[in-house]
Amino acid sequence: MDKLIFLDNGATSYPKPEEVYMFMDHFYRNFGVNPGRSGYDLCMETGELVEKTRDMLTKFFNGKDPNRLCFSYNATDALNLIINGMLEEGDHAISTTIEHNSVLRPLYHLYKYKGVEVDHIPFDRKGFVDPDGFPKKIKKNTKLVTVNHASNVIGTIQPVKEIGKYCKERDIPFVVDVSQSAGKIPVDIEELNIDVIAFTGHKSLLGPTGIGGLYVREGIKIKHTKAGGTGVRSAVPTHLFEYPYRLEYGTLNTLGVAGLHAGLKWIQRKGLKNIHRQEMKLVTKLRDGLKNVEGVTLYCQDDLTDHIAIFLFNIDGLEALNTGTILDVDYNIACRTGLHCAPLAHKQLGTAKFHGAARFGIGPFNTEEHIKIAIEAVKEIAASRRK
Repeated sequence: MDKLIFLDNGATSYPKPEEVYMFMDHFYRNFGVNPGRSGYDLCMETGELVEKTRDMLTKFFNGKDPNRLCFSYNATDALNLIINGMLEEGDHAISTTIEHNSVLRPLYHLYKYKGVEVDHIPFDRKGFVDPDGFPKKIKKNTKLVTVNHASNVIGTIQPVKEIGKYCKERDIPFVVDVSQSAGKIPVDIEELNIDVIAFTGHKSLLGPTGIGGLYVREGIKIKHTKAGGTGVRSAVPTHLFEYPYRLEYGTLNTLGVAGLHAGLKWIQRKGLKNIHRQEMKLVTKLRDGLKNVEGVTLYCQDDLTDHIAIFLFNIDGLEALNTGTILDVDYNIACRTGLHCAPLAHKQLGTAKFHGAARFGIGPFNTEEHIKIAIEAVKEIAASRRK
């Protein structure tokens, strides 16, 4: 067991496809300059790669206008741009208890410092929010609904199409965090009634860290919360209002864009359905191997319909951190422990009192052998606690 078994793909995918490493190296060696700032050939070629990737992502999400696909550092950066750019003092927002801190904290800051009202709709015992709960929370001053598409804690895929329908009927902007779902399952903004998405590149889109973005449907207004260089119309004293410059500030992470470009091409060649089918096969094997093990508690894993391959568990008598340490030191298995930047979800699950839970996140390069070893490892640890 000399080689690491990486089951922390919910945090970041690892390894990346070989094509991602190779393309990033080739790109940065040959085209690692600032795009759009000058007219020389190298600059133009770098800019062309950025625009190609912008176009690819727009089509991937079934958007209409590539200019409305804006790059950011990650989903947290994108969600801060969105939330702070759409809510003002006196507004009301609706979200859920399944959210990541990339949504919870911006909303809390607006509540604390600007008096924005926020309601969080809980999930049920299976891990899903009820779409019918949203209309009941809508007020005259409701200006935003934001929902996590797929939970990074329990892997449940939320009914965003139905929630989006309610929002569309009431002309309330609907924002969806697709950090966990993009690259695993289809994210079609038209089909799902989404107005704005926020994504990150380093998870299931198989790119590097430090790159992400957002797509904004026509007619949705997001005001500036930053200002800076764009390389375009530099004499204008205000930040530009047209997309994509409206929500892009300073020099882009072109190396990140290159890696994201290569990761997306790999996903398209492999096929979303094939990736998701294989990962769900492995997480089902994991669930079946551990569901009846004495001393092991699983969370929202009874029915894996409408799930991604995220697996949450605890071992009786062990805090999650200790479970993760034993898996790492004794079995060479990497997993994520703690509250997973989603404290309301763990509070509702009852795991906050254990300082969270252990999470296996399965990726496209995991194998049945990895899962077999993980099952046996958890069984052995649980058995040792009963002695």
